[in-house]
Amino acid sequence: MMRAPAFWTGDGAGLWPRLLSPVAAAYGIATAQRMRRPGWHAPVPVICCGNATAGGAGKTTLALDLGQRLAQRGVAVHYLLRGYGGKLKGPTRVDPVAHTSTDVGDEALLLAVERPAWISADRGAGARAAVAVGAQAIVMDDGLQNPTLEKDLSLLVIDGSYGFGNGRMIPAGPLREPVQAAARRAQAAVLIGEDETGALAQLPEAMPVLRATLAPGPEAEMLAGQPVLAFCGIANPRKFFATLQQAGAVLAGRQAYADHYPYDAGDLRDLLAEAETLRAILVTTRKDYVRIPPEFRPRVTVVTVALAWEEPAMIEALLDPLAASVPSAA
Repeated sequence: MMRAPAFWTGDGAGLWPRLLSPVAAAYGIATAQRMRRPGWHAPVPVICCGNATAGGAGKTTLALDLGQRLAQRGVAVHYLLRGYGGKLKGPTRVDPVAHTSTDVGDEALLLAVERPAWISADRGAGARAAVAVGAQAIVMDDGLQNPTLEKDLSLLVIDGSYGFGNGRMIPAGPLREPVQAAARRAQAAVLIGEDETGALAQLPEAMPVLRATLAPGPEAEMLAGQPVLAFCGIANPRKFFATLQQAGAVLAGRQAYADHYPYDAGDLRDLLAEAETLRAILVTTRKDYVRIPPEFRPRVTVVTVALAWEEPAMIEALLDPLAASVPSAA
């Protein structure tokens, strides 16, 4: 897996963004043409947690939150995603025991531990498979730029510390499509963290914005005051390190790998040796944990995160009509 180029941040005025602008323009045209295709309209509510940029923004964390809220209303929720980083194209129901991250990707394994999850390059086909076995609602992790399945509610997820990068299209920048195009297909934006880059100013003025922060899970309490060696291969490692510090952990060391990095035994032996030298606890994220060779997992502490909503009533209000449309959960 590759790291995002450094020039994807900043004002987009450097040499590489300018040189790559013709390719970026072609990418944008291709995306716009693809999005004109009709998709399958599922007989159950479909909620999409998407973003305008390549890489992570907090979509999986949001999907987990929405799945839990719908399940608490008695709705049988199934997750649906592409399975980035996995070799299977689907539709495949994810088995967290039988499948590995090289099969279905790390997000799929993480979601499947909580509720039924499907990977499918064709989201419409994946949704059909989920509905056929009893899904009453589908929560998509990513897929805002995938036209094969119609959405009833699309949420534009924004990482407050990253925003929309340099504002240019792939490969000149991180945008999958223009911000305005993504916003037109979303009913609300979800800002995770403070808006450090002025991203909200690029959204339509009337677009509702739901604000949330990342809160460390209960296991983080055990790390308060403890030295830790933190490692992760996620889009924004800085967020994980900040979460640990928020929990009171003492960062004795930190190691950032490329997003979706496939750890091997050598990586873990090196990390464990460094942790021993530092006399620190080796910690990582849930997404990284599923990419660790199984024999090393008992020696690594996982720190989970969840969304803390500024106004929880706003997300509940968006879910209300969808939950009510499920007959057995109304």
